[in-house]
Amino acid sequence: MKLRYKISGGILIVLLIAVSGLGLVLSHDTACGPLPAVAEGTPTMQAVVHSCYGSPDVLEVAQVARPVPGDGELLVRVRAAAVNPLDWHFLRGSPYFMRLMSGIGAPNSPRLGVDFAGTVEAVGKDVTRFRPGDAVFGSSWGAFAEYVTVGADWAVVPKPDNLTFEQAASVTVAAVTALQALRDKGRLEAGQKVLINGASGGVGTFAVQIAKSMGAEVTGVCSTRNLEMVRALGADHVIDYTQADYTEGGEHYDLIVDNVGNRSLSANRRVLTPHGILVMVGGQPGNWLGPLTRPVMAQLEAPFASQELAFFIAHETPEDLALLAGLMASGKVTPVIDRTYPLAETAEAIRYSEKGHARGKIIITMD
Repeated sequence: MKLRYKISGGILIVLLIAVSGLGLVLSHDTACGPLPAVAEGTPTMQAVVHSCYGSPDVLEVAQVARPVPGDGELLVRVRAAAVNPLDWHFLRGSPYFMRLMSGIGAPNSPRLGVDFAGTVEAVGKDVTRFRPGDAVFGSSWGAFAEYVTVGADWAVVPKPDNLTFEQAASVTVAAVTALQALRDKGRLEAGQKVLINGASGGVGTFAVQIAKSMGAEVTGVCSTRNLEMVRALGADHVIDYTQADYTEGGEHYDLIVDNVGNRSLSANRRVLTPHGILVMVGGQPGNWLGPLTRPVMAQLEAPFASQELAFFIAHETPEDLALLAGLMASGKVTPVIDRTYPLAETAEAIRYSEKGHARGKIIITMD
């Protein structure tokens, strides 16, 4: 018996050492350094880059090689791009587990930005759906730049004529997240009651409008200054979180889309119907698990709950972008833009985003 305890204790010590060692490796930040020089004669463009993890202070606008489209790709001249929490997570390399994908010590890619809108500059020889001059929007890594390439069959679709480039740039990550949270994870049906926690943010402003287009009764939770805006987006009811806690009210909801993560799982479950669904989109920041802390806790609680506790990461598809383009072309969904910044002030835009008080989306313009 004593030998068994010694073996178990030894295994535990080894595991603790391994976890501690991995933690030290993942949390190490390599010092900033120069980026590789661009070969002479290579066409260049301006792009926001960072050679190390850190605050927005490590960002700079530099001349980098202009991308060349492959046979099945488009070269898009970016007119506008949008800031997402994804950007500052990759900028800071936080939560640390992300570094297994983004790079240990320093980022694998110096570029940032995902959402873009612009005009097609050139197409590969296999591309038939698009041609130079087409106005498009979608997602591609490195969108904080004058040009991006994107697969013609990937997340890129024509821009509706009634949208500006700034509005179109705001769509992909936030609107697709809202759509898939409501439709796929939340399985929202007409006539159901849905509560959007964080209704005035990027995902929230889209979620309110998409939920209304699906025939739901919508309650939006936001701060005092955003109440009228959320009502104007179509919310049937609004709750000022500075005055009332939605988890303490008497109303029950078929679906809660939580973009904030400032209420416990048990508190959210209290105001769900017996078979309601909680979809966790956002969460509180942190260096280790960060927004994934609550999904981990949800897995522990799930066996003891009649309600469904769901977490997901959106996956952009051309089909969903086309659906959203149709909703915007018809006027059922209108992007909300808080502020715009020129490319040279991308660091300031990300600082503002990190504060978590943006009303709708933050846009970077190239003009």
